[in-house]
Amino acid sequence: MAVYEFRCRECGSTFEVNRPMQQAGDPADCPDGHADTVKLLSTVALGGKARTAQRPAMAPSGGGGCCGGGGCCG
Repeated sequence: MAVYEFRCRECGSTFEVNRPMQQAGDPADCPDGHADTVKLLSTVALGGKARTAQRPAMAPSGGGGCCGGGGCCG
């Protein structure tokens, strides 16, 4: 089951509907009985621990400019 968020165009309320992914595009009636609703785009949240890759530390650069700060471009 997935949770989908809808907004009623008539009264402006937002509400959630739990349904299988196969029914994601099906219309949903407002809890107040209105039929003119639109599905909202939502972000996906996954449960569990987040795994982040450890990135190696970047070596310090020699400065700015097009040649790395050596003073050769001038």
